[in-house]
Amino acid sequence: LGTVARGFNPDWIKPLIHQSQGAKEFAYCPYSKFRVGAALLAHDGTVFTGCNVENASYNLGLCAERTAIAKAVSGGYRSFKAIAIASDLEDQFISPCGGCRQFMREFGDHWSVYLSKPDGSYKEMTIEDLLPVSFGPEDLKKKRLFTTENGS
Repeated sequence: LGTVARGFNPDWIKPLIHQSQGAKEFAYCPYSKFRVGAALLAHDGTVFTGCNVENASYNLGLCAERTAIAKAVSGGYRSFKAIAIASDLEDQFISPCGGCRQFMREFGDHWSVYLSKPDGSYKEMTIEDLLPVSFGPEDLKKKRLFTTENGS
């Protein structure tokens, strides 16, 4: 993962990271004991926070990033400026899982992702950096060689 210095503006980045650290405090993770928080920034300045929510049926758990995005989408938001992600990892920046990378990609590939450490240090990337050569909604509109019998 490379460090990217796009749109550096500590006036809003540090508070966003701080909000992701606060969201981490609400994590429900009785199985992994791995707390994650996320703070999602919409273009109008609205911030949606999320934490991981585990489940005894492991695959039904929700990651912090998907929780924050679902809250935003259910409030009518579809376009985002940035997301900050926090965990308790001290020696490395927290990185989103593959499922979250694809979930974020649904809403564009050029918005910022701030991978942070508990001390507030961070690495800025984009969705495109995290998920190169990705598949997104625009791919469903491209011309296809094969169609089904009903024409779709």
